[in-house]
Amino acid sequence: MTGHNPTDRSKLGSKRHILTDKEGIPLSTFISSANTHDITVATNTIDNIVIKRPSSSKSPKHSKQKQNLCLDKAYHSKEVEQEILKRGYIPHIRHRREEIIFCRKKYPARRWVVERTNSWHNRFRKLFTRYEKKEENYFGLVELANSLIVYRRLILG
Repeated sequence: MTGHNPTDRSKLGSKRHILTDKEGIPLSTFISSANTHDITVATNTIDNIVIKRPSSSKSPKHSKQKQNLCLDKAYHSKEVEQEILKRGYIPHIRHRREEIIFCRKKYPARRWVVERTNSWHNRFRKLFTRYEKKEENYFGLVELANSLIVYRRLILG
C-alpha cells in the first residue's frame, strides 16, 4: 500500500497515522499511502484502537461522559466530526492561530505528545526507512515498535 508521494513526484511512500493517549503511548496505528489525505483514514485510525472504551453497563456515571479527542487541522471536515461524535468523542479541531489564542488562556497545546511518539517510531531503523515491500510486514514492524514503546514507558518507567 504505497503510492506516489506528491512532494517527491516519483517516489513511493507510506504514512503512519497514530492515535496516542496523553502520555504518548500509541493506542492505534494505521498505514496508508503517502498521497492519501488524512480525512479519509481518520475513522479507520479511531476504529483500530487496541484498548476498548469502557461499556455503559459497568457504571451509569461514566456512560454519559464523552472523551475528548484532539485533532490536527488536516482532519477538519463535517464528515469526520460527525463520525467522531457517533463514536462518543468530543472533537477538538483548531487552527494554529485559534490554538495559540485559546490554549494560552485555558489549555496548553499538546501537539508535542504525538510528535514525540513519531520520534520514538523513527528511532527504529526499519521504520525510519521502509524497506519492506508488503504492507503486512511493515505493519507488523510498526506494531512491534508500539509494543516496545508501551513496554518501555509503562514497565521500565
